[in-house]
Amino acid sequence: MTIGHIKLNNGALMPEIGLGTWLGDAQGLLAETVTEAIRLGYRHIDCAKNYGNQKEIGDALTRTDVPREELFIVSKIWQNKHRPELVPGALDDILNELQLDYLDLLLIHFPHAQKPDVLTKDPTLDELEYVPIMDTWRAMEALVDSGKVRSIGVSNFTRSVLEKMIPQCRIVPAVNQVEIHPYNQSPALVKFCQSNGIAVTGYCPLGGVKINVMNDDLIKRIAEAHQCTPAQVALSWALSRGISVIPKTTNKLRLKENLKKIELSYDERHAIAQIKTHERKVDPGRNLKELDWVVHEDAVCPLI
Repeated sequence: MTIGHIKLNNGALMPEIGLGTWLGDAQGLLAETVTEAIRLGYRHIDCAKNYGNQKEIGDALTRTDVPREELFIVSKIWQNKHRPELVPGALDDILNELQLDYLDLLLIHFPHAQKPDVLTKDPTLDELEYVPIMDTWRAMEALVDSGKVRSIGVSNFTRSVLEKMIPQCRIVPAVNQVEIHPYNQSPALVKFCQSNGIAVTGYCPLGGVKINVMNDDLIKRIAEAHQCTPAQVALSWALSRGISVIPKTTNKLRLKENLKKIELSYDERHAIAQIKTHERKVDPGRNLKELDWVVHEDAVCPLI
């Protein structure tokens, strides 16, 4: 099954469909899932230090016969590694867990930093610290110079942060990975990124357990018309917008189904774009206060 690619702003080709691995080890099937995904044709594997499962992924990668240069492996540094002096070690830790010599893409997981000794995934305001994002970014740029990373990017970054960053970047972020699905479409952010040469990767492209995109009446009607799954409709809708997707599943049948792109009509794409339901897994409301402190241009400690 042929998978298309998105050309990044440095010329690298990123497969438009990848395998998400967040909570992928919940059933103890992650290594098996990664192995099966690669066998089916997946070449883009999305990882993160914060997911706590990169060693299993690394074990699976060592068992594949697919040449390393054909794989596109992504990972992310966590919020407690934003200090520039900590960034190289954070990458080395990721590479050791994945048993790799280099990453195809390294992302900053969230724009705001937390103190190095804070390991929680839900930091309080007292556990955050001020680290200018450009200090972190320049350390990321140096990783590209070292050859240990081919491309660098960001995750969960807003337009306001990117607008401040871009003029100061020697290497403009290649990717912004954000939550994208029919219930969280983010058209303004997607347009801004793409118009500035930043590719968008959509995580949670199928919604989730509490976000019932797969049960949406419109999505189901379109799926019935194409004799396909609702998941294939949601993924194909994102792909039609030039957004890469990283759906997660441990089900072998769904792994295969998610690779099949459906050609949606203009009317179908337009109808999905008009969905009024708005829900998201990563709620910006939770971070509103701390993000104001970290990124607001009038804050005492401006981000940049």
